[in-house]
Amino acid sequence: MKKKLLAVLIPLAFSAHAQETEQLEAVSVSADWLGAATPEAAKKHPGARTVVTEQELAESGARTVEDALRTVPGVRVLDESGTGILPNIGVRGLSPLRSEQVLVLVDGMPITLAPYGQTGLSLFPLTLNAVEAIDVARGGVAVHYGPNNVGGVINFVTKRIPRKPAFTAKETLSIASSGNLLSDTYLRAGGFVSERLGLQAQANLIEGEAERDHSSTSVQNLMLDADWFLTDSANLRAGLQYYKTENDMPGALTPASYEADREQSTRPLDRFDGDTLRGHVTYSQAFANGAELSWANFAHRSNRQFFFGNSSNADTPSTNEMSSPREFWVYGSEPRLTFDIDAGVKQKISLGARYLREEVDYVVDSRTLATNAYAVTRDWRFENDAVAAYLSDTFFLLDDRLKVTPGVRHETVDLYYRNNLTGAETRDTTKDWLPGIDIGYQASDAVFLFANYHKSLRPVQFTQITFGGDLDAERAENYEAGIRVAPTANVDTSLTAFRFDFDNKLEFVSQAVGFRNLGEARHQGVEAEVAWRPAAVRGLELKTAYTYVDTEQRSGQFEGNELPLAPHHQLNLQGNYRSGDWNWNLNGLYQSASFSDGANTVDENATGSVGRIPAYSVWNAQVTRDFRWNGTKMKAALALNNLFDRDYYFRGVDFSQGRMPAPGRAALLTLQMDM
Repeated sequence: MKKKLLAVLIPLAFSAHAQETEQLEAVSVSADWLGAATPEAAKKHPGARTVVTEQELAESGARTVEDALRTVPGVRVLDESGTGILPNIGVRGLSPLRSEQVLVLVDGMPITLAPYGQTGLSLFPLTLNAVEAIDVARGGVAVHYGPNNVGGVINFVTKRIPRKPAFTAKETLSIASSGNLLSDTYLRAGGFVSERLGLQAQANLIEGEAERDHSSTSVQNLMLDADWFLTDSANLRAGLQYYKTENDMPGALTPASYEADREQSTRPLDRFDGDTLRGHVTYSQAFANGAELSWANFAHRSNRQFFFGNSSNADTPSTNEMSSPREFWVYGSEPRLTFDIDAGVKQKISLGARYLREEVDYVVDSRTLATNAYAVTRDWRFENDAVAAYLSDTFFLLDDRLKVTPGVRHETVDLYYRNNLTGAETRDTTKDWLPGIDIGYQASDAVFLFANYHKSLRPVQFTQITFGGDLDAERAENYEAGIRVAPTANVDTSLTAFRFDFDNKLEFVSQAVGFRNLGEARHQGVEAEVAWRPAAVRGLELKTAYTYVDTEQRSGQFEGNELPLAPHHQLNLQGNYRSGDWNWNLNGLYQSASFSDGANTVDENATGSVGRIPAYSVWNAQVTRDFRWNGTKMKAALALNNLFDRDYYFRGVDFSQGRMPAPGRAALLTLQMDM
């Protein structure tokens, strides 16, 4: 497979114009609220925001999403697979399981299989080598980005098409302490084949095993991109992706099995397969009067299937093999128009709309191991039509130093459910206004103040309406205020306070009862960040960030308790030193203890499904060398992830309950060639 891809991609790299041409002036369309994914733009954003750059990704030893986001304050990632294919992302104490309460985008478009009806990311069709930057906005952004963003927005920006023809080949070998080997092969070829048309192909193949037994992994991520400058003021950007993964899942362990051997797997039936074909086309137009138009269209056809035993206790043999295949068809269209007016006060008005259609076939089947008898236990059909519109108006005051942006969004979500086995049908409609306001004030060259308020919405999910009842959507009020101070050219600091209040958080009770509205819940806390580049040591940068989160269930059976999987303290540390062609990086994370359930159970049970989750710390280190070989740019790196081989775990996901071991120490060897 790798030889075939090389045969296709290498000629493409050199078939483009070899002669250097003048760079076209890019069509500047800023209808996207976040704008450019750069550290400079993040400093002017009226909310807490961090941009992880391509250089930081390359120099920090980051091979997975967990590695990449480890330095971002308030963000927690739990690796379900051990190989990075199923990251679970939480922000500011929100549950990370299936990344259900943060909006994850790729190039500004939802990556979720069903962005309204099933927000959980049970397929994560992304590989980190294709990513140029990660833009993490942790405050409320509901007006411009829609539902399910109480934890903010994480936008993965993929690599842009280079102006001149270019080819990249990169190989990373991850060697676990158990001796297992995982290879990560990345190929990229692209450039402008004419003055106005750019093409690019990317391929990322991951094969091998992680530290644990029963962790065989295979990933194919193929991407094609095109950028066509129709005129000097209009362009068409399109992309096509095919992603496929087949994996054995080692699963959770009981405490006894974990203590005996944390690298073993006692769940031989657990595995996961998924594939998706995704496409997008965006038309952008800049008008002579300053108005800007962006019209994005995206669609995907996806399948994902978990296989598992019928026993959630990892030490108890299963009598049945069960599977949960899902098929998704999604289409979305989203136009945005931005224009300026000056009626005594300079203003920028943004108008946007969205239509999104979701269709999901949801099956659960079972095979008896002793007799091979097969049965379909669930056969559900879900459909959703979502329509949204929003308006925001940015007022530029005090010589543009003060920007105030009030806005409002209206969402209508119409979910439909049919049980194909019984003929039962249910509908659930959510309609709501989502107001918000963002304020940013450049008080001086060194001081930037910000505050924002947004109302967030997470519609009733597909699986929740199957149980009937009068469920209401999750709603939350998001508040954030902070200050950024750069007292010298070598120091950057920030301090942010945040709070969000849920008025009717949903929780799952049991298969017999289904879901119920838990009621009120509250998250609040502070984030502090410091970056220092000592003038006496050129090339050295030290960063630290601390996040404190306090959560409380404010009604229901466990009123007064903390929310699950919400540690109080998180400390991020990073040191980076560049000297000539060498770079040294050390980064670490400390996470305090947390509870695994709403009852705040302290003592662990025999299966490991509940109990306090201990605190842990983990460090990654990498040394990188840039050099030339026969005139070709090369990069070599040696990394040690989980440098001190810390043993830590979280509780299992879905049917695999118990201690879920985090990856142990692994050595990463990387060699990259750029032509």
